Amino acid sequence: MKQQTLTMQDALNTAKMLSEALPYLQRYADSVVVVKFGGNAMGDDAAMAEFARDIVLMRQVGVNPVVVHGGGPMINDMLNKLGIHSEFVRGKRVTDKATVQVVEMILSGLVNKRIVQAIMDAGGRAVGISGKDDDLMVCEADDPELGFVGRPVEMNVQVLRDLYKAGIIPVIAPVGTGMADNETFNVNGDTAAGAIAGALQADRLLLLTDVSGVKNAAGEVMTQITPDEIRQMTAEGVISGGMIPKTETALLAIEQGTRAVTILDGRIPNACLLELFTDHGAGSQIRSSEPRVKPLVRR
Repeated sequence: MKQQTLTMQDALNTAKMLSEALPYLQRYADSVVVVKFGGNAMGDDAAMAEFARDIVLMRQVGVNPVVVHGGGPMINDMLNKLGIHSEFVRGKRVTDKATVQVVEMILSGLVNKRIVQAIMDAGGRAVGISGKDDDLMVCEADDPELGFVGRPVEMNVQVLRDLYKAGIIPVIAPVGTGMADNETFNVNGDTAAGAIAGALQADRLLLLTDVSGVKNAAGEVMTQITPDEIRQMTAEGVISGGMIPKTETALLAIEQGTRAVTILDGRIPNACLLELFTDHGAGSQIRSSEPRVKPLVRR
């Protein structure tokens, strides 16, 4: 009898949470949410399966999720196996032709299809593409010293709309094409996610990381931040290191039309669901009421 009581209480708690989620489910119905997936969770089968279930649930309740992924550790492993030495300039990897071929192989192949398979295993429909497909992400060299490291300068996102309108979850590898024939660029995963979110005029961009969010000078996670606060904290050195490119991505995505960006800890179970469908939320949300600029989108 005691076990039955506990089971009923668990069921009541679940029903209560579902009821409380109703306003959020209504709020995000038919919205576009771009999710950048990366970090340690990509190498853990259980974490990958949990992420996939969350994405499928989002699709099931009417959200249009678009997944963009990284894959740095897998790239490093393959470069080491192939004996390809990497040089670094100001802490960034120089990407020559040999390296960019490995990047494309790992990101568009191994990593991309693993995420697609996880979503399919969770009962969803997914298609994996890269930024080269249908000229989704056209790039220029971000820094000539870094070789084939790209910066998106033109976005063609109709292929993504076609997919999610058909009920299919796009999974995108951050590899872009160039202006010249047969040109391939490696694009930072956060940068690619921000460019895609801006081009889609996404309702939300979720940047999953291995940290709890943006912290103030006292080391406390800030749940709400404005772009002006981001700029001030960066100038003062409060935001530093690996958080700088993430916040820069957030600012650019907002300028190009994304309604809000959240930097959150992807190690938290069901982090995306917590952020979208509960009062609690997760991580640091960056939002601006300033006028939006025209994104780099052609179609």
